[in-house]
Amino acid sequence: MLRDLDLPATLATRSSQIVLRRATSDDLDQLMALLADDPVSAARGDVAAPNDRLAYLDALEQIIGDASNDLLVAADPAGRLVGTFQLTHIPGMARRGATRLQVEAVRVRSESRSSGIGGAMMNWVTDVAAPTLGSPLVQLTSDVDRTDAHRFYERLGFHGSHVGFKYRIPAETSWDE
Repeated sequence: MLRDLDLPATLATRSSQIVLRRATSDDLDQLMALLADDPVSAARGDVAAPNDRLAYLDALEQIIGDASNDLLVAADPAGRLVGTFQLTHIPGMARRGATRLQVEAVRVRSESRSSGIGGAMMNWVTDVAAPTLGSPLVQLTSDVDRTDAHRFYERLGFHGSHVGFKYRIPAETSWDE
């Protein structure tokens, strides 16, 4: 499972090195800031509001506590988080029972983009994590508005092979109404 991955790992970027490691609750505030540092995420409500801290902490604890999930962070030489992504190892019946490694919530700090951090993180996923886990397929989804990200993933060898769909569950009304 994901706990079998040999972490932390030092990855080379264009100008320096980053350390890829598992996230801890001590990373929560920086993780919230990374999500808020993205216009698409911010438009969905990821604005690093202090009132949301408990919801993010609960999500982080659930991810960390699930052997099929992991949340990784990339730290620069000063220890500042410059990137993150979530991995989910998914068993499947299709493709003759192939497992998939799902990559979600890939983020790189805005002032650190185009420095090779995202490429180093994603190459680690395809070159180290997937083979270690025996996953012949790495998959991800990307919002249709992230055209720069789409070009980035295509440069790394990912193919836009599927169309994704989401269904948003309406918010519940108050039971008092």
